[in-house]
Amino acid sequence: MATRTEVHDVSRLRWARERIEASASPRQMLDEVVGAVVRNATWRGAECLNLLAPEAPMSPTVRALLSSEVGQRAAEGHIGPEQRWFAGTRHIDEIEALCVELLKEVFHADYADHRLVASMIGNLTVYSAMTEPGDTVMSITQPMGGHSSNRPDGPAGVRGLRVEDVPMDTKELTVDLEAFSEAARRVRPKLVALGASMTLFPFPVQEIAEIIRPWGGRVFFDGAHQLGLIAGGQFQDPLAEGAAVLTGSAGKTFSGPQSGVIAWNDPPLTEPLTTAIFPTLAATHQVNRVAALAAAAAEFLAFGQEYMAQIVRNAQALGASLQTQGIAMLAAHKGFTRTHQVIADVRAHGGGLAVARLLESANIIVNKNLLPTDVPSDWDRPGGLRIGTTEATRWGMQEQEMEVIAGLIADVVFQRRAPEAVRKDVIELRRAFGDLQYCYPLAAGAESAL
Repeated sequence: MATRTEVHDVSRLRWARERIEASASPRQMLDEVVGAVVRNATWRGAECLNLLAPEAPMSPTVRALLSSEVGQRAAEGHIGPEQRWFAGTRHIDEIEALCVELLKEVFHADYADHRLVASMIGNLTVYSAMTEPGDTVMSITQPMGGHSSNRPDGPAGVRGLRVEDVPMDTKELTVDLEAFSEAARRVRPKLVALGASMTLFPFPVQEIAEIIRPWGGRVFFDGAHQLGLIAGGQFQDPLAEGAAVLTGSAGKTFSGPQSGVIAWNDPPLTEPLTTAIFPTLAATHQVNRVAALAAAAAEFLAFGQEYMAQIVRNAQALGASLQTQGIAMLAAHKGFTRTHQVIADVRAHGGGLAVARLLESANIIVNKNLLPTDVPSDWDRPGGLRIGTTEATRWGMQEQEMEVIAGLIADVVFQRRAPEAVRKDVIELRRAFGDLQYCYPLAAGAESAL
């Protein structure tokens, strides 16, 4: 008999198996699932400071539309009755057309697509449409903030691409243009993927586009984390600066449903990109999610600039306050960040995994993160923490609350107080901010769509 192999935590799976086997009926198994969801809502939703950069609370309308009746409906194909496989989609066409046009408006783009059920599928769309197996692409390594979706172990590798590193300045945390120019002319990449999950400052998109233009190279901007900041005018506009295509997460800073967005301006890209999406990578694409994404885009037009500006101010204030508390922060000489996140170097305190788990015991949720001086094999136990301000900002917290949060984090890191004592202050702070900001109240008719 073959040895059983699991990639998941075996103790967690064993716990679940024991609960299922102890259930007297499938109804009790259902109750176990509901119970886990309720426990998460009570703890993470109401009692924690959620400082994860990839998370943002959705507005009441967006959340309601995620549970809407239309989520049961199938809608394969492009918008329009002749291009659908199924009949009965005339109102679905309305929802999807509204979503596409709202995305174009938000991103000042000529084209956009709404069918990506995950942002990594957007990256695979780009590689499928704009490269051939064996082509060379350049992307950022994980220790410098790059993401697996643009590396050999992600969609770029699945496509059969040769992946070369974008040279980065480990102090300035941006592209080393001189070294990039030399490397790019040597390997002649068909695509250069910019964007990273650790992103503190803009990238030189225009300069890179000029360097790779002579052999037909294009820039692809993976704005998974920066998508809301781009739309809100708080970050660079990659399409305006020379990127051929922009992808990103509809969650994170954009604060919509977790899924993907893609936008572009070049007409010749429309057919290969949309063909890569359907029929290759997406068939039925969760129309409830599309409706929620459209609603998030509409609210972004109303509140996005103010919301994103406060996110950045909060991140800068949090970085400065943590540094004042004695926690080493990356890029202090540059004002810490121009995005929604800051990076702490906690090697002196046990490393990213140990500190993140200690903070979790105080109801402060952050994530371990590689530092530029780490190597990819440090992935499980890296030296840093990534701390984001999107969720705290949407609950209405501002710069003064960032100082309080920095003090709570430092209390735990420097063991000035027990995590249990800090936890009480965290719960009190979180409960003082009970109303979501930068969105409309629940829209009329949203509940009746359930």
